[in-house]
Amino acid sequence: MRRIFLSWAAVLLGCGSLLAAEVQVKPPRATPPPQQSPKSQSPAPAASAKPGASATPAATSSVSAELPLYRPALLGAGPASVINRIDTAGLMRDGQKDATLSFCCSVQKTGEIANTWTYRGTPGSELLEKELVRCLDRAVFVPALYNRHPVYVLFYGTVSFKIVNGKPRLRIFANQETEELKKESDFIGPQPFVGPDSKFEGLHYPNDSLTSELKGIVDLAVKVDATGNMKDLRVVKEDPPLVGFARAAAEDFRVVRFIPAFRDGKPVECSIILPVYYEP
Repeated sequence: MRRIFLSWAAVLLGCGSLLAAEVQVKPPRATPPPQQSPKSQSPAPAASAKPGASATPAATSSVSAELPLYRPALLGAGPASVINRIDTAGLMRDGQKDATLSFCCSVQKTGEIANTWTYRGTPGSELLEKELVRCLDRAVFVPALYNRHPVYVLFYGTVSFKIVNGKPRLRIFANQETEELKKESDFIGPQPFVGPDSKFEGLHYPNDSLTSELKGIVDLAVKVDATGNMKDLRVVKEDPPLVGFARAAAEDFRVVRFIPAFRDGKPVECSIILPVYYEP
């Protein structure tokens, strides 16, 4: 079971050293079958074909045209979905109380998870954190699409566990916005992606300004339009301050492109706080 914290550079690669200070992103080659729109959490079945037959250019174009223009990575359904893998009864039996936890994971073009980070858990959320990381290790998401092609994205989520009337209640949300979580809105936050339509090149640890090895977190306020273009970016918090993490985050995300946010199944413009983590 992997338990990896605060290492975005490694997640964008999906492989390689976790200690690299500078990353060149090379997205995976695998291409998944067509999937349904964001309103549905379940992937569509692949079209059948005669044994040995290969798709013609016309057939490939037809399949691409049927896919949505944009689609965020989704939790999906079925036994491979993380929501169905978490042992809620076991958590309650082991003493897990009400808890909330934020997480980020890399979703490859196949929907498989490369790496996972957890952070900002409420006090006493350790059992939930351990179970979430265990289940994400082998979970499969519905992969993201941009311009009708699968892309490699970062998925931001929040998991909530509560005991209600003596029974466990689990919710996983595809955003980390406080107000959206309070209302349990049908809202999926924008997801930064790697691909031909994005200039995002990963994260670069600020070695030039640090004399000791530190982990850092930067909160970026970003505005993303309904097509995934970033319209505004500003640093709202840096921890630890004044050591170079804010400058690094602003530079790394200066030209990023996103899968747009979705509300009630439709792409929308939004303003969010995006947490960015660095470690040596």
